[in-house]
Amino acid sequence: MMWVKALDLLLDKLKRTGLDLSHVRALSGSGQQHGSVFWRRGASETLKQLNPDKDLFQQLQDSFSVADSPVWMDSSSSMQCQDLQAAAGGALRLAEITGSRAYERFTGNQIAKLRQSRPEQYQDTERISLVSSFAASLFLGGYAAIDFSDSSGMNLLDIRTRTWAEICLEATAPDLDQLLGTPLPSTSVLGPISSYFVHRYGFCESCRVVAFTGDNPASLAGMRLQQGDIAVSLGTSDTVFLWIQQPRPALEGHIFCNPVEQQAYMALLCFKNGSLTRERIRNQCAGASWEVFSGALRNTSLGNNGNIGFYFDTMEITPPAVGVHRFDRDDNKVSSLSPEVEVRALVEGQFLSRRLHAERLGYSIIPGTRVLATGGASSNRDILQVLSDVFNAPVYAIDLSNSTCLGSAYRALHGLAAESGVSFFDVVKNAPKPKLVASPHPTAAQVYDHMLKRYARLEERVLQETCS
Repeated sequence: MMWVKALDLLLDKLKRTGLDLSHVRALSGSGQQHGSVFWRRGASETLKQLNPDKDLFQQLQDSFSVADSPVWMDSSSSMQCQDLQAAAGGALRLAEITGSRAYERFTGNQIAKLRQSRPEQYQDTERISLVSSFAASLFLGGYAAIDFSDSSGMNLLDIRTRTWAEICLEATAPDLDQLLGTPLPSTSVLGPISSYFVHRYGFCESCRVVAFTGDNPASLAGMRLQQGDIAVSLGTSDTVFLWIQQPRPALEGHIFCNPVEQQAYMALLCFKNGSLTRERIRNQCAGASWEVFSGALRNTSLGNNGNIGFYFDTMEITPPAVGVHRFDRDDNKVSSLSPEVEVRALVEGQFLSRRLHAERLGYSIIPGTRVLATGGASSNRDILQVLSDVFNAPVYAIDLSNSTCLGSAYRALHGLAAESGVSFFDVVKNAPKPKLVASPHPTAAQVYDHMLKRYARLEERVLQETCS
C-alpha cells in the first residue's frame, strides 16, 4: 500500500502542476528485482472497476493477501533455497536452468517460504506479481504479465526456453504457474492504459502500457549496452553489467534474459570492496590525495612488475574471500609493497577480478567491445586507463544518475516499434553518445592476458586460505 500511495502522490502532484499527459504515447517502468506482491482473491475485479473520483489508496485497501511484500533484503529463506537446489540436482544445475544458484532474496524461494509459514494467506492469493509487474498492473487495470528479463531473477524461469521451469515450480508450490501467469517478452505491449488514468489524470485512451522490468535490466537499457559491451559501475560497491550471447551460468553472478534483445542475455556481478577500499589505500599510500594516487598509477608500469594484490576489507561476494593478500612476481606472499606499487596492485587487482569473473559467465572481448564506466570513481582518468588496459578495450564515460528511469522511457518507445521489427538501437540512435576517455596501451593485451591467468591461480590460493 505504500507503493500505491506513492503513485497517488506522484500523479496528483503532476496534475497540480498542469502537466499535459495526453501526449504520452506509451509508458513502461521498473521495480526492484526479486520483490513480490500477493493479490487477494477478487482484486482483479477491483482493478477493472476503479472509480476515477477516488485515489488508488482508498480503493485497493483490501486487494492484497500479504500486507508487507517480501523484498530483496529478506534473507530468511535458506531452507527453501536448499530444498530447491536439491530438487533441481544441485546448485550448479539450478544455475544452468535459471541463470543463478538459489538465493534467499529470489522470488521463488520467498514464495515457498510464505506458502509454508502462512498457508491461509497463500490460499487467499489469486495472483503473484513482481514489483515491476505489480506497478504495470495498476496502469493496465488488470494483472500484467511478468517480462522475461525480470522473471529470470526468480529462480523459476528456464532462461533458454523462456518458460517456467517445471522442476522449479513443483519444488516451490503446487499450481504456481496459474498464480504467476505466462511470462512475455520484455518488449511486449500489454494493452491500453486503464480508463481510470484517462479520466482522472488526462492520459490519452490510446496510450499503451509496455511490459515493466527489473531495475537492473532497465539500467542496461538506460546505458544502451550493445553486444560485447561491459558496463562497470564504480561505486561503494562495484557492479558489472554484461551483454552476452552465449551464457555460461556459474555458482557466482547472475544471468538474466536481455531486456532489449530477445535472443541475448545480460549478466550481473557485484563486488562489495569497491570505492571504500580505494579510499582506504588512497589514505594509507597517497596521503589522502587522489592526485598523488593518480600519480602512482602513472609512475608504475603495466603489470606492476608482476606484483598482484587482493584487497577484501570486508567479506567479498565474488569471490567469497576476506583479507589483504599480496604476491610478488614469483607468487610468493609478501607482507607489504611500496606505496606506489600498492596503489597499482589494488587497482589492477580489482579490474583483473572484474574481467576474470565476467569471462567465467560468458563475456569475451570482440571487435567493437566497449567498456562503459559510471559511478564516482569514473571521474578519475588514471583509474579508467588501468580499466582500459586490463580489458584491452576503449573506455567510455557515461554520466547517468537515473539510468533505470531513462531505460524505462527508452523501452516504452521501443515497445511501440518492436512489433514492426525495429531494433532497440534504432530507436535510441539519436540519444547522447558516451565520451571516449581511455584507450588501451599497445602492449596491454600481452601483459594482462598473462596476468589474468596468474590472478586466477592466486585467487584459488586466497579462497583456500579463507576457507581454512
